[in-house]
Amino acid sequence: MARPLNGSLNTKRYQPDINKFLSLCGRNYFHILRWLPSDASQGDTWVVEEDIGCLNVRLLENTSYTQLIEISRCVGKSDYIHSPCVSVRVYHDAKLAEVLTSRQISQLSPVYDYPNIRMYHRDEKYQVNAFLEELLKIGGHMSAICLSES
Repeated sequence: MARPLNGSLNTKRYQPDINKFLSLCGRNYFHILRWLPSDASQGDTWVVEEDIGCLNVRLLENTSYTQLIEISRCVGKSDYIHSPCVSVRVYHDAKLAEVLTSRQISQLSPVYDYPNIRMYHRDEKYQVNAFLEELLKIGGHMSAICLSES
């Protein structure tokens, strides 16, 4: 039987902290509610503006209890930095908002094995939702919302 070279090799399986994740999704929901128009229709777009930047928002899907929105932030034209863009499912019945996809990940898994070919963190889903919380802080003291129909 081969023994690992390093006796401190951690083989314990990662367990996500569901309470911490749901708390984060709840905070994101209430950040979004501050600027999500109640009368928005599928296809509507708007901009959440503030001194430190703006968020471009598009309503992709509108149902009785959920909405799917796309949130992006323009960071200027660059060959090295892509504008952050996430699609977020807003669950009005549960009062949660969860990132479904981000620019580089088409579908987030709850847990990733580590190491993996794409070098995602074990808690990549939590990390992307935490990034959304930081992105949503732009809308914390918004000065204008411009609603337009597409």
